[in-house]
Amino acid sequence: MSLKHQIIENFDPNGVSAHQGIFGLPFDEETAELIIIPVPWEVTVSYTAGTAGGPKAILEASPQVDLFQSDIKDAWKMGIHMLPIPENIAEKSSDYRVLASNYINWLENGSQEIDRERFVAVPDLINKVCSEMNDWVYEQAKKYREKGKLVALVGGDHSTPLGLMKAISEGHNSFGILQIDAHADLRIAFENFKYSHASIAFNALKIPQISKLVQVGIRDYCESESIMAKENNRIVTFYDSDIKEDMYEGKAWKIICDDIVEELPNEVYITIDIDGFDPKLCPNTGTPVSGGFELEQILFLIKQVVKSGKKIIGFDLVEVAPGSAGDEWDGNVGARLLYRMSNLYGASQGKLNLK
Repeated sequence: MSLKHQIIENFDPNGVSAHQGIFGLPFDEETAELIIIPVPWEVTVSYTAGTAGGPKAILEASPQVDLFQSDIKDAWKMGIHMLPIPENIAEKSSDYRVLASNYINWLENGSQEIDRERFVAVPDLINKVCSEMNDWVYEQAKKYREKGKLVALVGGDHSTPLGLMKAISEGHNSFGILQIDAHADLRIAFENFKYSHASIAFNALKIPQISKLVQVGIRDYCESESIMAKENNRIVTFYDSDIKEDMYEGKAWKIICDDIVEELPNEVYITIDIDGFDPKLCPNTGTPVSGGFELEQILFLIKQVVKSGKKIIGFDLVEVAPGSAGDEWDGNVGARLLYRMSNLYGASQGKLNLK
């Protein structure tokens, strides 16, 4: 009997778990099929901080998630393991966040000449540490992919998954990205930060294997991003306002999902910014925007991707931010989304059976 089989035999998915792992599951990096990389990073956030606490908030709330999935039998048996939250990454994020925040305030106050010498070197410093973070994520993802593991990521802000995207690109000739988000994230070096959270989609498109970027729920974007989306034939955007107008006129969500899925290539990476949802589900995220989706709407969309036969090759969940002490709501929603996404990823990869 294998070690994993022994673990499964001795675990009660209906009981109270004493295990400290994600979702109270008993698996480690050897016995889990899916490895989740936590990245507590938010150096370039431009509005409200807090997303660096996302991995911890999700981990702490995760034991409240029941493991049963009515359409995926014994989903928990696949095995999910979140790596330890890297304190060195969190500390570096905190240190450089102060520097970036002061620089952003200087920009917003008119870039006063009197302080130019103080701030002129800041973008290069921030770009360097963000590049190092991306390299760390890439190395972690590459290591576990070489071991045959499925890999996902939990941020942190939306700059964090670029290294995972790059690692995944090395194993695929061509794939698409499905982006759930309130923001287009197509800005070029926003606020002079090359790896800004507002530039992740622009940076991802530099990866040559990415043949298509399908954005869903976009509702807060600038004119240059709108122009880029129109002029770049690799980008297809389903704006939140257009989706809502279609629904108000009677178009079913299932039909809209079919339209979205049709735009995707056969292999798909999914990036989910929690602010793509209605802010009632993520009130503490860094850049909330009115509008957005219910949780079940997006999970239905992802299920349609799987049922279509298109393969999910990786995913991330970013921008979850904890509330005040004792407020686990954002972490709770994030944990439920992460568990379901993990299972749909596993089903897409043939590790689980989806009804």
